[in-house]
Parts: sequence; C-alpha cells; structure tokens
Amino acid sequence: MSDCYLPRLGGIEVQVADLVRMQREAGHEVQVATATRGEPMDGVRRMVARMPFDLPVHPFGVGHITRALTSYRPDVVHVHTGAVSPFAWMGVRAAVRCGLPTVVTVHSMWDPVTRGVYRSLRLAFEWQRWGLVATTVSHAATGPIKAVAGRGVPVHVVSNGLDLSGWRPAGPYVPRGDSEVHVVAVGRLAPRKQPVRLLRLLDEVRARVPASVGLRATVIGDGPARGQMERYLARHGMTSWVSLPGRYSREEIAKVLDSADIFVAPAPRESFGIAALEARAAGLPVVARAQSGVADFVTPGEEGLLGRSFADLVTAVARLAADTSLRERIAAHNHLTEPAAGSWPVVLDGFDRAYEQAMNLR
Repeated sequence: MSDCYLPRLGGIEVQVADLVRMQREAGHEVQVATATRGEPMDGVRRMVARMPFDLPVHPFGVGHITRALTSYRPDVVHVHTGAVSPFAWMGVRAAVRCGLPTVVTVHSMWDPVTRGVYRSLRLAFEWQRWGLVATTVSHAATGPIKAVAGRGVPVHVVSNGLDLSGWRPAGPYVPRGDSEVHVVAVGRLAPRKQPVRLLRLLDEVRARVPASVGLRATVIGDGPARGQMERYLARHGMTSWVSLPGRYSREEIAKVLDSADIFVAPAPRESFGIAALEARAAGLPVVARAQSGVADFVTPGEEGLLGRSFADLVTAVARLAADTSLRERIAAHNHLTEPAAGSWPVVLDGFDRAYEQAMNLR
C-alpha cells in the first residue's frame, strides 16, 4: 500500500514499483493498493476519490481498504509511507482491524514537527500496541522512529534496492590528468533539498580553491526552486562555471557522472540518498552530511568525505578539489569496489525477515 504509485514519478513511487517487480520475480504474489490515479495495471487497485489537485487522499479509505483486505486476505500487508501519508496510514488501520500482519516502511527522515505529530497520534490511538513491524531505509532514519515508538514497535534497516550494474565504470580508474575539477549534484530542486545553499557552497569553495585549479559545476534536476537558483547565479557572477541543465534521463546522468570528479549531496535530511549511491557506484568521491542516510555507504576517507555542518561540506569539497592525490585515491577505490548497499537480494531477504516477524506477532 502506498499513497503514490506509478504513473507518478518520485523516489517512493519508483522504489515501490521496483520492489513489486523484484518480489514477483522472486515468486511472491503481490497486489498494490494506491490512491494515485492512472491507467489500469496488473495487480494494482486504485482507490481514488475526486480530490482537489489529485491529492492522494481518500475520505473513506479505511472502509474501502478493509473490504479489499477482507476479500483478498493477504498473508501480510506492506505499507509504504513518507513524512505524511494519509492513505497509507488508513491502510495500516484497516490491516490492524482485519488482524493481518503489517509491515510499515518509512521512506523519509522524521523531522521534529513530524515526530511531534506521530507522538500525538500515538497518544490518541496507541498505535505502538498494534503489533506493527517497521523498517527504514537507513540507520539515520531509524533513530527518530525508535524515539517515538519506544519498545512497542521493532524497527529494522532495509535499504532501498537498486540495480547498480548500469552505473559501474566500464574499466579501471584512469586519472584525468587535467587541471579542471567537475563537481556534480543531482536531485529535485525543491526547498527541502536546499539547492540555493548548494550554490552558496559552490561559491565558497571557489573562493577557497587556488585560482590555478579550474572549477565547474553541474546541478541536474528541476523543481520550484529553479528560478531562485538562476537569479542567485546571475547575482553572484557564477553563470560561467555553474550550469542548471534541468532534468536528465538515467543515461544522460550517467554520461555526466563519467566526466565528473566530485559528487555533492548536501541535504541534511536525506533519508537514503539514491543519487549519491549511484554516483558512488559510478566511482565518484561523495561529499554528504554525516547525519544523513548517505553515511550508510560512505566511510570518510574511503568512499568520500562527510560533514555535520554546511561549513564542513564547504571544507570537504574544497579539500577534494585542491588535493588531487586524495581525490584520485578515493576515486580509484570506488572504481575497484562495488557498494554493499542497494543489493536486491539483500533487500528482499530483509523484507522477508520483517514479514516473518510480523506474522509471528499475530
């Protein structure tokens, strides 16, 4: 169950669709319930109400889902939620009402406001007594959920699943041998991703790195902050070396990564970091927040550099840009070794274990 599903495109939508595909290939029978509109798809039940702006909300969702579960009677219900997922939580209530084993995967990082909301809901509904099993996509995302649920809900880390074979370098690492350093970032240009602060970071890096080192940056993606970013670049005289090419396909992103030297994932509340893992798989040193999910697959000094603050990130990018030997050593390591995170066999096994635990709680 998920509020959002294909044909909508986003992190949760694509990840859930990929999980459905991989579980079916592994022999599971999988049905999907969603509030997202779209064309009929095999095994997808669209419980859609006429809501403004196509919001994924159904005013009578609990009743609809309860009837569907009573009819279908699955072995386990797997619910996927973001920070706010009303349809998904209706699915949780319906599954509990039907007495079905329930696993809840939280794809987001709960901020203080979200934690406050779920504490209030815990007091109102005592959901920590519902016999749920929870999973999160990283260790960083686990802490806030454990803090709210206490001992009432077991919480496990099961990372996002990715096929990284298409991102792996075709051959061994070859030092570029040029004086220009190419910095890349990929993501939706939305305020929560702090894309304008990324431009400020790049500006400060340029001021720290010796003028003899050429520097250019590419920020791939689109979103509501694009206009603000364009104005920032013009105001600070950065348009000659920072480009905003818009949204790229997977193949286009892979081509840009092949020409890059450093990948930056600056968002502090990145629950996993799919783009960062793809860049790591492509062989790039990754700079990210130590308190984000990226820390699950980036060890400082080995796969990249981590920082706890904006200033730390500036220092890390400037260090990699100026220190050719460090940058090349990390790139060589990343070219040689595959990331441990994202392996589909490991992900499927993690969810199977969560399903088994949920069934044992009933």
